[in-house]
Amino acid sequence: MTTSFSGTVETGRAPRPEAPVAGTDGVLVLNAAQRCLSADTVLTHLFDLDARAFEGQALADTPLPKPLIAVLAEAADAALDAGSVRRARVSIEEGGTRAFSILALPGKDSVTLIVSPCSLDTAAQTQQKQTDERTAHLRAEAALFMRDHVLGVVSHDLRGPLNAIHSWGYVLERKVDTADASAQRALGGLRSGVEQQVKLIEQSIDTTRAETKTLALNRVPLALRPLLEHAAGEARASLATAREVSLQLESALAEEQIIGDNERLTQALWLMLAFATEGSAAGSTVITEARVEDGAFVAIVSFTASVKALTDPDLPHALEAFARKQATLPREAARIAWGLALCKRVAEAHGGTFEHDDVTDDANVTLKLRVPLSGT
Repeated sequence: MTTSFSGTVETGRAPRPEAPVAGTDGVLVLNAAQRCLSADTVLTHLFDLDARAFEGQALADTPLPKPLIAVLAEAADAALDAGSVRRARVSIEEGGTRAFSILALPGKDSVTLIVSPCSLDTAAQTQQKQTDERTAHLRAEAALFMRDHVLGVVSHDLRGPLNAIHSWGYVLERKVDTADASAQRALGGLRSGVEQQVKLIEQSIDTTRAETKTLALNRVPLALRPLLEHAAGEARASLATAREVSLQLESALAEEQIIGDNERLTQALWLMLAFATEGSAAGSTVITEARVEDGAFVAIVSFTASVKALTDPDLPHALEAFARKQATLPREAARIAWGLALCKRVAEAHGGTFEHDDVTDDANVTLKLRVPLSGT
């Protein structure tokens, strides 16, 4: 008999639920050590068990399905630790797939677990909601860093002409007759205009982009293979499956680790894969090569670019339309596409680099992230 499961526990504070519905919801009460204080008849009937199998037993020793025990234990601990209601969901394949929702209600020295059968459709909808919320978060992070990157480019590119105007103003000041009132007013207007523009840049542009100027990292040891696979899974769920684009990982990495920020590195890898997916025609394959070389983790995402696929408004997208269009324009040396700004900032915050090829029709485009294995 094959048993498999998937389960999640919400860690945010949940509202206190309505009272359980008699006859449909099983109730199990555990003490802080996860020993059974009571189990009602509904719970025992749900799993065709004898109530005596629960009396005084540790949760782990009860005859409940092991996948369910694992989720119940996690939900109970989370509820007691936080002192607030926790929700969980689990799907079990044991002679047929069954799904259950779980509410963990903490008491002073115990936790009440309400186990409710639910439809598989509801479980799937919940999973889709979680995927949608995660995708929305990743898109928001990419948009935030893109905004600040564009503001940085604007700030830099405006200062050059303003400095030139300022310098030429001084040249003209030495050439113009000081007795010429009109010329002096013109020079004063130039100086005032330059000062106003510089003030606008400092107050509106530089201040706005300060949020991501210094990127704080939560560095922990991370296994590289799971990091890659997790990012690829999120990219499939958020975009690649809908776009009919295959994501393929080619890597001999197994137990290698990096000291880095798990969430930020995941975001960078997801964005690389999402961008490659957006720039690929349906039926294409995006390949990720990953390796460790010279003390650094190197991830290279390659794809065959399709400008039509990247800019088609009728296809699913993760990036804004203006960012996708800008990615196809010629780039100045060392600059990157605006939409990939997060990748660059995350790489640099880890002491690494990020670069990519120009995006032109039918070109083999590569996105390359390089990050030292040890924190700096």
